[in-house]
Amino acid sequence: MRTPLYQKHVGLKARIAPFSGWDMPIQYEGILAEHEWTRTNSSIFDTSHMGVFLLRGATALADLERLLTMNVSTIAVNQARYGYLLNEEGGCLDDLTCYRFGSDHFWLIVNAGPLQSDAEWIKAHLSKDTIFDDLSPRTAKLDIQGPNARAELEAAFGDTFPDLRYFRFTTKRLAGIPVVISRTGYTGEFGYELYLPSSAALDFWEIILKPGKIKPAGLGARDTLRLEIGYPLYGHELNAQQTPVSAARGSFIDFNKAFIGRDACLRDRDEGCNRYLCGLRLNSKRAARAHDKVMLGDKEVGEVTSGSLSPSLNTAIALAYVEGAQTAVGTRLEIESRGSRLAAEVVKTPFYSEGSARS
Repeated sequence: MRTPLYQKHVGLKARIAPFSGWDMPIQYEGILAEHEWTRTNSSIFDTSHMGVFLLRGATALADLERLLTMNVSTIAVNQARYGYLLNEEGGCLDDLTCYRFGSDHFWLIVNAGPLQSDAEWIKAHLSKDTIFDDLSPRTAKLDIQGPNARAELEAAFGDTFPDLRYFRFTTKRLAGIPVVISRTGYTGEFGYELYLPSSAALDFWEIILKPGKIKPAGLGARDTLRLEIGYPLYGHELNAQQTPVSAARGSFIDFNKAFIGRDACLRDRDEGCNRYLCGLRLNSKRAARAHDKVMLGDKEVGEVTSGSLSPSLNTAIALAYVEGAQTAVGTRLEIESRGSRLAAEVVKTPFYSEGSARS
């Protein structure tokens, strides 16, 4: 198991669990407290388990257009864009973000679980002149999320942070270290992601925490925060057995270009999917869990992929794949969970929108 920063920080305790080859913090003070602090102040998440791939060279752009679902050529320098990496059958190998540093210089930010298989798939589909470098072992990633993130980071470093639009990034020296600073947050709050050399990560962790205004948060709060915004999680809402059309109804896919898996995505777009991802709001605080059945009377019409109590809304919410005819907003359904039937209603996502970073 690889050890992230929190275990090296003297006096900082966390509840630990294995996650994709890492020992990761589930919580520090507690999931509810960390969730609330992120929504009202600012928290730091050690996300160094995420993968960072560099691709560059004259053929890199054409290779990425073929590998990824989104339009890569229209990504501006210092802009990032979200999309999918698919197999030949259109199954989602991963969801990722592509950063453009120059005309022929890109980063891909990938999930920890499929990192190795992503690297193998990508390298197998590159032109001989495209350079590929897995920067993950040499790169740390710290996410500082919350409405006070900029002010608190500026106070911690004694330096100005950039006024970035959403899904934009820049490079800046902080504490004498070159850092890539971006705004592609996973919580729905304002915030920054810092990419920096692993050798400097512990120093940055301590600089950020020292004033006491930014607090550490673990995977538990990260999951409740992303669920309130309705963001998919690879391995739950996205997997290699189905196209992402069923998750996003064609968003983040450019059908006007050729890419691996396009035919299957076109089929699902034009013929429809058996089930589509939708949001469910429950009538109680009792949370549904992944794989719970979604019912319409005695008929099973879907399956929960993620569920939790929403700390911001004070009620349970879930994402589920449900038969298309039953995904209209306002449809009343039930969830079979641990021997009980839980009343639920189809609602629009995001479940929570105040403080959304999409501005």
